[in-house]
This record gives sequence, C-alpha cells and structure tokens, in this order.
Amino acid sequence: MKKAVAHLEPFIQSQGGDQRKAGKVVLATAKGDVHDIGKNIVGVVLACNNYDVVDLGVMVPAAKILQAARDEEADIIGVSGLITPSLDEMVHVAAEMAAEDFTIPLLIGGATTSRLHTAVKIESSYEHGVVHVPDASRAVGVVTELLGEGSQDYLDATSAEYETIRVARAAGLAKKKPLPIEEARANRARIAWDSFSPVAPTFEGTRVLADITLTDLRDYIDWTPFFRAWDLAGSYPKIMDDDVVGKVARDLFADGQRMLDMIIAEGWLTPTAVLGFWPANAIGDDIAVYADESRTAELARLHTLRQQVRHSDDRPNWALADFVAPDVTGAKDHIGAFAVSTGAGVAERCAAFEAENDDYSSIMLKALADRFAEACAEYLHHRVRTDLWGYQGDTFTNHELIRERYQGIRPAPGYPACPDHTEKATIFALLDAANVIGVNLTESFAMDPAASVSGLYFAHPESRYFGVRRVEQDQLVDYAARKGTSVEVAAKWLAPVLADER
Repeated sequence: MKKAVAHLEPFIQSQGGDQRKAGKVVLATAKGDVHDIGKNIVGVVLACNNYDVVDLGVMVPAAKILQAARDEEADIIGVSGLITPSLDEMVHVAAEMAAEDFTIPLLIGGATTSRLHTAVKIESSYEHGVVHVPDASRAVGVVTELLGEGSQDYLDATSAEYETIRVARAAGLAKKKPLPIEEARANRARIAWDSFSPVAPTFEGTRVLADITLTDLRDYIDWTPFFRAWDLAGSYPKIMDDDVVGKVARDLFADGQRMLDMIIAEGWLTPTAVLGFWPANAIGDDIAVYADESRTAELARLHTLRQQVRHSDDRPNWALADFVAPDVTGAKDHIGAFAVSTGAGVAERCAAFEAENDDYSSIMLKALADRFAEACAEYLHHRVRTDLWGYQGDTFTNHELIRERYQGIRPAPGYPACPDHTEKATIFALLDAANVIGVNLTESFAMDPAASVSGLYFAHPESRYFGVRRVEQDQLVDYAARKGTSVEVAAKWLAPVLADER
C-alpha cells in the first residue's frame, strides 16, 4: 500500500487533491537499542492511514526525540525498544517530556514492554498521557483515539486502568514473602557433584567457524517468532490453518520463503560465529573462568543471580552458577560462550528497499536475518553438543531442537535466567567478538548488528532454563559488591527485575 500511495501522490497533488494529514507522529527506537522491526511496521501502518510519520531511526537519545517533536510540531511521540535497558530509557523520555513541559501523548511499544511496566514506571513520570501499544495492529486505533474529540475520555480511562494495575501489583507484592538471599542459597540446586564426571571440550580457548552456510541453517529456523514479528499470534505450523489468521499467515510464509530462496541463492547474508571453552568452577553464585587447566589464573568472573521466590514445594532456588561444579569439589568443569551474527550488510540492503518505498521487503529481510541468526545459534549449539564439546549424541529432530529436548542450555544475558545485560561485556571480551566477527555492543549492551545472538554454554544434564523473577534489596547489595560496582549502577541495569519501586 505504501508503494501505491507513493505512486499516486504526484497525481493527487496535480489535481489539487486534499493533502491534509490526520496527524503527525514522531517515532524512534530508544537510545542504545538497535531493534526496529516493530517500530517500522507501526510507521508503515500509520502512514498508510494518512498520518504523517517522522521516523528518527534507532539508538535515538531523549533530547533528539524531544527536539524533533518540537521542530515537527508533532501530535504524538512513540518510543520502541526490545532489550530491557530500553525500559529505563523510556522512563527517562517520559521524565524529560515532563521537565520540558510537553503536553502531547507518549506511546510505548516493543517486545519487552508491558502494561504493567508502563503503569508502574512510566505513567507516573508524565501526566499528559502514556499509552502502551501491545502490537502494531493497535497503533492506528490508539492514535485515532488520542487525536479524536474524545481523547481526554480515552486518556482518563487508560489512566484509571493503570491505577488499577498499580493497586493490584502493590497488593500482590505485599502478600509475597520472598526468601532472604542466604536462605535462597541454602536451597540451591541439589546436584550430586561427587558422582559426576564433567566431559572436557575438544579444545580450550576461542575458535571462529568460517564454514557455516545459509543452507546449513535453513533447517534450523524456528518459524514461530517470524510470525510474531508481524504481530500474528500462533505457533508454526498450526498458525497456517488458524481460522482467523491462517490465510494471512500462509501468504506471509510464502513471501518469506521466496525471499529466503533469494537470500541463499544470491548470498545476501553471511553467517559468522565465534565460540570458546574454558576451565571453570563455581565460587558461590559466581563462575570463575580460568586461563588454563592449572586453574590458578582467572580470565574472567561471571556473575549470576538467584531466585528468591518462596516455592510451595521442594523446588530449589536456581542460579546459573548451580550448573558448574563448585571449586571446593575439585571437579574440573568447563563453561562455553558464543556469539553469532547474520546481520552484516542488512542495513544497507534495507535502506535500498526503503528508498523504493518497499518497506515490506525491508521488514521481511530484517525478520529473516533475525531468524537466520537464531538458527545459527541453534546450529552451533548442536555442533557443541555433538562434537565441539561432545557431551551428547545427535538424536534430535528439528522440532525437538526447537522444543529444547536436548541436554545443556545456552542462556543469554538479558533473558529470564540472567537478566543483567552487562554480563555481555565479559562474554564479548572472552570471545573478542567485536574484532573477530564484527559484532559490537551499544551503550545499552544491545548487539549491533541486530541480527546477532550471544550467550553461554552449560553442559550439565540438570542444567535448565528458569526465571530469576524478582531481585530483593539484599541480593542487589550483594550482587553489586560481587561485581565491584555501586548499588545505584547495579540497580540501573537490574531495574526491570527489582522487587522495590526504584
């Protein structure tokens, strides 16, 4: 539709057609964040519904967003983000809007955002309207309400809804009795290390894998997140027969397959990967990474967080450090790390599509590059399990791989088991990822290019994914001391999971 509108506009103008827009919206991805698929979809949808959209791009600081809103005389500001540090940046944008006497609404969107976070952390910073937009399909309806005659009624209703959320959250927190960190540690995972013999990887140090092809990765693609990127809810392949979105899903999938064929045939993307293995042992809730098997010199220290939830059964309070043999056992355990990317050249090719008003192809390429990056991570983990570390045989179908039926995990900083994005800095330093595969970290620890994945490898049979959930003040203080940073800095990076109202 955008291409059609661009084609028709000169003819409409030549006939003296009415060019009045329904309103002007400034959009941006938050400072430090490079992800923009959702924002771009919102921009296209709004533009095709006669809204004037000023897209500032990615990694946009608050000052630039506010200045653009003034210069453009915008009616609405929209800020998007994918990584959790963007949540704190959105709070900052709202506070700056209040400080500079803005009176226009603020839209909040992105995969990690929520009504809860918007209600608790953002709306309290700005009184002239903050609205969480859960997906791109809602954007036009929300903007229409905000710019219509009943806008104040809509804002009042939204504010009342957020107040209800805040009250319910406060009541829920009051009922919960989290474990003090020392009690949580006493309930750590009960692993019989005295009867476990760790498998040594086939090499130590880092290695770049330069022989991975897109054809290798195609069968490892998990298509469910592909549909979610386009705001189509449902799991693949069931979504293809869904009564509501099945037809659209089939058409989208067919378009994706056509572009995927071109990507492979013409070599649009180049998979890059680096991984490493090192001797390691747990020291409390930390993991010491050693230079060699003498285990006398530390290369790095990884810091993990522990669940403090009070379980109703005998489940342990997990921390990732539980899955590495404690140093006191004398077991010679190891840990791995990786970084992969399929994002080189994507921005330039997408810019060429957008210059031709072909935003659909631009968004499609970004979505497929993301899928290839995740597929590369899955492919590499398969190689780790079967030959590079070699602790498990090859007995799994692709469906089983997607369902994570195998032994071992590859958690990534920023995800529920390790919510602190700053741990990526240690991983990237160990791998020298910026120099060897060209993936860098932004100031908010997002990976650039966006189609990149990094994380750690744990091999123990009892290793599992979990959510840290809420971090209490006692663990925050302890964690800051272990990392050698201030409580204030640690709180900044852990803000989305802190139990208090920082």
